[in-house]
Amino acid sequence: MMREALIDLGAISGNVENLRAAVGGMTSMVVVKANGYGHGATQSARAAVAGGADWLGVVDIDEALELRAAGIQTPVLAWLHDPDQDFAEAIAARIDLGVSYLEQLDRVAAASGTGQIHLKVDTGLGRNGAAPGDWAALFDAAAAHERAGRIVVRGIFSHLAGVSDTDQVASFEQALAEAAATGLTPELVHLAASGAALDVPNSRFDMVRFGVAAYGLSPYSGGSHPAVSLTPAMQLSGAVVSAKRVKAGTGVSYGHEHVVPRDTTLALIPLGYGDGIPRHGSGAGPISIKGKRYTVAGRVAMDQVVVDVGDDDVAVGDRAIFFGDPATGVPSADDWAEACGTINYEIVTRIGNRVVRRYTS
Repeated sequence: MMREALIDLGAISGNVENLRAAVGGMTSMVVVKANGYGHGATQSARAAVAGGADWLGVVDIDEALELRAAGIQTPVLAWLHDPDQDFAEAIAARIDLGVSYLEQLDRVAAASGTGQIHLKVDTGLGRNGAAPGDWAALFDAAAAHERAGRIVVRGIFSHLAGVSDTDQVASFEQALAEAAATGLTPELVHLAASGAALDVPNSRFDMVRFGVAAYGLSPYSGGSHPAVSLTPAMQLSGAVVSAKRVKAGTGVSYGHEHVVPRDTTLALIPLGYGDGIPRHGSGAGPISIKGKRYTVAGRVAMDQVVVDVGDDDVAVGDRAIFFGDPATGVPSADDWAEACGTINYEIVTRIGNRVVRRYTS
């Protein structure tokens, strides 16, 4: 295949098992938003459940309905909604709904069926969730709707701005106290994502949420976590589709930012920014061919990159590995993130639809 992302579903299951063990086997959600961080939503969801995930998390209702359409019946939470969202279909499909403000709460309560909701509070991240000044009104209204049988408040949650943000933990505890004062007794209280789940025990509450770590990538900028073993699940590669000799002084790709200093072989690989390869990887992104590491020569184009392989024996049909499990000697998503000035989350999530996903277990 010209472009291929090989996804090891067994690695996802194993990562989830190891992560759950690291937090004492407590209730865990695995987040499969954004097409499973680029790995495939339904396939990743099944692998996560096989590894022991109790819940699945997605951003929006369409992502949740995709899981239900695939026959996945594991509890799933969707937390970001269109302002005009019709909640009836989601309620009928037993999708739990994140609710962040009063009008949204009232619309869920007015929808047919009894919505299972998780109230989201903003404890310092400054994104989605009710601001502290709005907590009391939201909790009072939710309690009233619950007493009337229109909703069930199944959870209260928030999200940390940083792994060790103790001020946010304290703010979340204050929100829980205010909710309890209105009579709300949610089944699930959750705050911690991958990093905090591993490092901040008092942020775990009733459930933890594992995102990028479930796919074998560290949530830390400084590398892996000593308490848990993770295996990257995605290997991205492309076939060499051209290998030609050129003379010294030949310019490569747009703008000739790379000019070969000697007679050399240029290998062309059909992956570019149209497939999710960051343009910031121009002249910097690592690529492994036949066990040897090279660097992208010149600019990343929409559909292709070029590698200057010198006099090495590289031919049409050889596989060029952009990233995978570094334990096998190939570059990692973290290597690409460092080369591009970004994070490993972005490297895997942005892989486009032209790249064929192939799954192994």
